[in-house]
Amino acid sequence: MGQGHEHGRGQGSGQGQGRSAKERLGELIRADGGVVLLTVECQQGVVGPDSALPELAAVARASGALRNVARLVAAAHEADVQVVHAVAERRPDGRGANSNARLFRAASRLPVQQHSGSTAVRIAEPIQVTEEDLVVRRLHGLSPLAGTDVDPLLRNLGCRTLIVTGVSANVAVPNAVFDAVNLGYTVVVPGDAIAGVPADYTPAMIRHTLALVATITTTDEVLGCWKAPRSSARPGGAVTRD
Repeated sequence: MGQGHEHGRGQGSGQGQGRSAKERLGELIRADGGVVLLTVECQQGVVGPDSALPELAAVARASGALRNVARLVAAAHEADVQVVHAVAERRPDGRGANSNARLFRAASRLPVQQHSGSTAVRIAEPIQVTEEDLVVRRLHGLSPLAGTDVDPLLRNLGCRTLIVTGVSANVAVPNAVFDAVNLGYTVVVPGDAIAGVPADYTPAMIRHTLALVATITTTDEVLGCWKAPRSSARPGGAVTRD
């Protein structure tokens, strides 16, 4: 999708600058340096085979975004990077759910509902969830961070850099990025691990909006940083990675 070449904007670093760009990304997402991987609404009722939003689910799968989220989660587990899954759901009786926007009203009429405790709010395959992962569920709003447990959990984990993945590039992902930046986190977005509709909207959102406030990278670049050998020790036992 071409989103991995926007380092030169916002907090990012220039893809064309080669090794120095890789080093800067590696510094941001060092596995021992306060980084957390966030997946946004990667649940069966959103991106699974029986999605309430089949167009979004199809794009998430066809673009490779869902597979890339799964790759990042697996690599995070291997590298001992904390994973947080943000899930959107609602009570069957709708108590506490928003109704103050067309999006919410339309969602309440969909044939597949994101009801608490249902299969729709389980994390979708091929993403694997381990006991160490944190799953944060919200009953309201558009943002995975605003008014949820995500921010205090991140602070308690010592998070400084948040890697944001998932859906959708239309609403929840930019909400997560903006809220995280406003809360003081440095945000990294693997552009090939998010999806929205229509498919060509995602690269436009990345280029013209997210790249202004986040470091845009790719799944392979993140994996490369986490898999790189330890190169030198820092004072206090910290290490740098090539």
